[in-house]
Amino acid sequence: MIQNDLQQIEYKIEQAIQGSKLSADHVTLIAVTKQLSVDQTKVVVEAGLKHLGENRPEGLLPKQAEIGSSVSWHFIGSLQTRKVKDLINTIDYLHSLDRMSLADEIQKRAQQPVRCFIQVNVSGESSKHGLADTELSNFIQQIASYDKILPIGLMTMAPADASEEDIRKQFKRLRELRDEMNQTGHLKQPMTELSMGMSGDYEIAIEEGATFVRIGTALVGSIKE
Repeated sequence: MIQNDLQQIEYKIEQAIQGSKLSADHVTLIAVTKQLSVDQTKVVVEAGLKHLGENRPEGLLPKQAEIGSSVSWHFIGSLQTRKVKDLINTIDYLHSLDRMSLADEIQKRAQQPVRCFIQVNVSGESSKHGLADTELSNFIQQIASYDKILPIGLMTMAPADASEEDIRKQFKRLRELRDEMNQTGHLKQPMTELSMGMSGDYEIAIEEGATFVRIGTALVGSIKE
């Protein structure tokens, strides 16, 4: 079943790429395996998926122990400062850098530069993590001297119940923010990536320039059945 779902999603990704002048030439598909067991996650890897996303250290670390470094590991959830030491040197990407206390701890604990997405709360929802867009420039200035943090792009989550028009506006705004930040001169190298789009809105996200999409239910839901 996952092969069928993967085929359909890859087709839709390709169509979305072709349908937008703004989209990247290539989009990285992250399989969100947070609700799967270790054995179920192995099925995902056997299907050919090379990027896995987890939102809790307790879910990620046991899977890493079994699956190893044959895949790229993405931490996509909010990361508690006290858990940085257990996690930061085991992952390939962090999608949720959203505060100075977390940046400080990464700088202290990381053994090599960590590829990070800065999380932005574009929608302004109180239930969501992330920096306000007005805080972004100052945050980037503050972390500019941190040699263990490599900001490669921005990340956001659109409201689940928003209209397509509103979702598109928020994804477009994230792209604009990335481009604005690249013009400030505060970055050592330009941010090129956008992590946005999940099972219900990844096609819109790609049309608005997403380079990483995080897909759970639409891709791995059949494994739980």
